[in-house]
Amino acid sequence: MGLTLALVGQAPDSRAMMIRHFAALFLTLLVPLSAARAEVLVFAAASLKQPMDALAATADDVVVSYGGSGALARQVSLGAPADIVLLANVDWMDHLAQSGFVQQNSIADVASNRLVLIGSAVMDDVALETVEIDRALAGGRIAVGMTGAVPAGIYAKQALTTLGLWHAFSDRLAEVDNVRAALALVARGQAPLGIVYETDLRVTPGLRVLARFPKGSHMPIRYMLALTTEPSGEAQEFVDLILSAQGQDAFAAAGFLPPLGRADE
Repeated sequence: MGLTLALVGQAPDSRAMMIRHFAALFLTLLVPLSAARAEVLVFAAASLKQPMDALAATADDVVVSYGGSGALARQVSLGAPADIVLLANVDWMDHLAQSGFVQQNSIADVASNRLVLIGSAVMDDVALETVEIDRALAGGRIAVGMTGAVPAGIYAKQALTTLGLWHAFSDRLAEVDNVRAALALVARGQAPLGIVYETDLRVTPGLRVLARFPKGSHMPIRYMLALTTEPSGEAQEFVDLILSAQGQDAFAAAGFLPPLGRADE
């Protein structure tokens, strides 16, 4: 997957540096004042809210800002003042490392997850076949993260393609900027079906898993952590907490699966 984070195409270096400077300043101003005063600012994938909120509550002066992994990676590349980054996609983390925005030797797997098809709690199970999905949609759309940028959407596209369903449903997707937004569309009844992480259902009543995508239908869902290149002095302490038994218990309590390594792919 190609990832493009450049601000301008062929702009002169001076102009590019100026644009990057003002972009970084703008992003800094977008961070809440409480986050700006925090000793440790963490950028984390939206799907990690439950365990990260729990861990941040046990630490001193830690603020977590959530969003889609692609959007967070872009902000870090533009100079947003994060100390720690937790993303739900290997490619985005690799890009940040190769571009020098995070410390390569700090990258670690934190947790994993499963991709599921969801719908209202009153709906029956749905086989991952064109006829059954079409019937369940009843003319509606499938809510997903953006299939070109949001990890859950990228995984959804991979799974639909592997199962021979992409051609039938690619023009019937409701693409949004993060997985929690996709979940919200289904919860509000604005989309009959959604493709999200299994852990997302724990925070939204009234929905259920209608089908689980086979493990081999998409790349493994890996949550990865890294320190940025100039983190605060307290950042490593919070990283240690995330990676500790206490941290892993928080992820397990939120329904996440154990971390995967590249050997597990």
